[in-house]
Amino acid sequence: MELGFMVEPQVGGTYARLRELAQWAEASGLDAFARSDHYLDGDTSAHTTDAMSTLAGLARETSTIQLLPLVSPLTFHHPSRLAKAAATIDEMSGGRFALGIGTGWMESEHEAFGLELPEVRERFSRLYETLSYVRAAFSGSDGYEGRHYRLAAIDVLPRPVATPIVVGGGGMKKTPSFAGQFADEYNMFACDQETMDARLAVMRDAAAAVGRDPEAIKISFAVPMFVAATTAEYDELIAGRAAKAEKSIADYIALIDGRNFLHGTPDQAAGIMHRVAAMGIDRLYLQRYSHLDDVDLPVIEQVLSAYRD
Repeated sequence: MELGFMVEPQVGGTYARLRELAQWAEASGLDAFARSDHYLDGDTSAHTTDAMSTLAGLARETSTIQLLPLVSPLTFHHPSRLAKAAATIDEMSGGRFALGIGTGWMESEHEAFGLELPEVRERFSRLYETLSYVRAAFSGSDGYEGRHYRLAAIDVLPRPVATPIVVGGGGMKKTPSFAGQFADEYNMFACDQETMDARLAVMRDAAAAVGRDPEAIKISFAVPMFVAATTAEYDELIAGRAAKAEKSIADYIALIDGRNFLHGTPDQAAGIMHRVAAMGIDRLYLQRYSHLDDVDLPVIEQVLSAYRD
């Protein structure tokens, strides 16, 4: 199973710290470094950097690791902007960029920045057209004509050397269907085996219907981490998380364990990683939802060491 590292800069953090984390991920032998594409953390303003701009910077300050947004909302970007930015960062990185695309969902950031957030049905209509548009731009085809977007029959250059398209989201029907039709990687938030299998059945049927090989589509999880170096530290951490969720500690642990979140000591978290690999996941993104300055690299290093032993 491939391993990636995902951070959430909308919680707060500078580009300098983002660069440190990306370079740490590369030095640690991880396969990918991902960041979210948000402008706010809920209703709270923070030092929040732009995803595409920072990934372009990281393209020049790393050398081997794949870089990607998980995922860029189409409400932030016209598909021409996504395609052109992706091809440019692909060139800057020597073919190490992957383009993650989603519908967008956070009402508060759209309201704060004056961005349109269409109703759900239209967002999925736009997602289908965005994916069609980007594929057309990448392939140098005869263009694209849709209800929302149009690409003339021109050769869009630069054309990416290798820019996988990542479709991400938590839906049970449309997202996996679009992943089957368009994606090189289908990303979902960590879940139980039954939920994952139901999504993959939809994805595989959709891929087969358009003549694609379902087995060629990479399946990835983004998985939160509630891990501490010692049992005592974990007990304190999980008690706080349970209280915030207004659940008993036992119920909260059952909830996150059922969804295959990484929790416990590093050895226990590594055991869950092996369990996830056995589910058929091709890539696991270790997700840290915190201010970039608070990302606890020593604990993550212990988890990686335990998994690799």
